[in-house]
Amino acid sequence: MKIISLIFALTGLSFGQLSAQTDQETSQINTKIMKATAHYTFTLSDQVTRQKVQFKNRYGIMLSGDLYLPKNTINEKLPALAISGPFGAVKEQSSGLYANQMAQRGFAVLAFDPSYTGESAGEPRNLASPEINTEDFSAAVDYLGWHKNVDRTKIGIIGICGFGGFALNATAVDKRVKAVATTSLYDMTRVMSKGYNDAVTPEQRAQTLEDLSQQRWTDAQQGKPTEGQRNLPEKLKGDEAQFVKEYFDYYRTSRGFHARSLNSNGAWLITNPIAFMNMPILTYVNEISPRPMLLIAGEKAHSRYFSEDIYQVAAEPKELMIIPNAVHVDLYDQVELIPFEKLDHFFKTHLK
Repeated sequence: MKIISLIFALTGLSFGQLSAQTDQETSQINTKIMKATAHYTFTLSDQVTRQKVQFKNRYGIMLSGDLYLPKNTINEKLPALAISGPFGAVKEQSSGLYANQMAQRGFAVLAFDPSYTGESAGEPRNLASPEINTEDFSAAVDYLGWHKNVDRTKIGIIGICGFGGFALNATAVDKRVKAVATTSLYDMTRVMSKGYNDAVTPEQRAQTLEDLSQQRWTDAQQGKPTEGQRNLPEKLKGDEAQFVKEYFDYYRTSRGFHARSLNSNGAWLITNPIAFMNMPILTYVNEISPRPMLLIAGEKAHSRYFSEDIYQVAAEPKELMIIPNAVHVDLYDQVELIPFEKLDHFFKTHLK
């Protein structure tokens, strides 16, 4: 497997797998790119306040977040949630939408940009790390636990897509987290090291590692890491797999586009997969127990098997919820399909 194929695999996106758009639509998207650096892909509830905040993780990286609170919260101590994802997204997309919804239901919620992406700090840019992105969740818990409106004994986390895996890993190691939920879960270490449905052969894996290793010579010579090709192109071709059409429909249209999102408007570094290739993040998922886990996936999602497999190996208490007819990206922003009432009940039951 070539390096660039692996880069596309880690987000589920490919240049050769996208559906046709007109030149006029492309022009409209380009215009929106110039204007979109500050916008949110959803409308803030009139029952909620939103405040930009910053906090450092254990590596000294300054993270950027949005804190959502129910209105008229003065001295009340609230249950709290930290939310991030999808992998390659920013807080103005899905995680902010989730935070907005959960704050309406009485939670203090922190949606944040992971290290090296969005408005968060960290150099080089456009990098992910199985360890640091796990730490980002714990840093969000640090912030929430010291906030005057948060009951630090009642903190949970929600991870969307690839940050579902990091959310589970953070919960396993951080006993302050009392409950965890994921939607459209991806295990990024598994998909990068083994491919979709674990289809990568030992020979393909060896070649990928060879390519990544050789790329380091190039990066060392030029004094900086090399950025890969864009995660999504400007235009669609028409011969793509259905799940990639769905990614495009979210990230590259007005539905979910954001200029700072790598999946909307950027690319990961070519060597981004290196740490993911041999650092499986869900080795200790059993250690989440006896704290509860809720896994939510779409019935027709290409990623459904990640949630089902984790459900099989995780210890009780655990619950798997399959949303009828939903695809992977439906759980990014389709409010009528995302089971917010279930999430509300789950966290209010277990954050006690």
